Amino acid sequence: MHNIRQIPLFAKLDDASIDKLREISSVHSYNVKEILFYEGDAPIYMYILLSGTLRLYKTNFKGAQIFLHTFRPINLVAELANFESMPYPASAEFSTKGEVMRIDYKKLEENFFKNPDISISIIKSLAAKLKIMSEVITNEVVLTSEGKIAKFLFENEKLFNELKQTQIAALLNITPETLSRTLGKFKKQKIIDSNAANEINIINKDLLSELFS
Repeated sequence: MHNIRQIPLFAKLDDASIDKLREISSVHSYNVKEILFYEGDAPIYMYILLSGTLRLYKTNFKGAQIFLHTFRPINLVAELANFESMPYPASAEFSTKGEVMRIDYKKLEENFFKNPDISISIIKSLAAKLKIMSEVITNEVVLTSEGKIAKFLFENEKLFNELKQTQIAALLNITPETLSRTLGKFKKQKIIDSNAANEINIINKDLLSELFS
């Protein structure tokens, strides 16, 4: 199993607690496009993303996916559903291969939630999720398509080159044509360029950041 002490939430646990945690946990591997959970599923486990990239999205009444957030390791995933005992409000799909630590939530709650270090870490994680929701609102309500692409590229240059353009377009709730056209515009403006492998490189971060600031 993954070194549990490398997970910030459990870094200060003693050996006996680590052993107990191993008894109620397991690590699972996932391929691209595999689903971790669907919107409406019951939150039986607490999930911790150990590796890979996980995309969180909702589905509207027309069946279209609305991107909410990308999770990267090491990170708790949708833990509010566990705390509130409510169905997952969105679905989670892997954009890359990845690994997840799956913990029996009821047993975790019974055995570990009285530990102040764990409680503080959970509070910090929930605060980070509030920031995520603020960013979702900004991205979908305030930013133009150009702004969304610029922000995602600025913050995720490496991931941008790991994903297909169709995947990036889906993450940003735009069409692949809009993404391709905007990247072409950025190249003409000398904001980005690409190498022989068609990998995008940012050559003017100041101009790029101005598009979403």
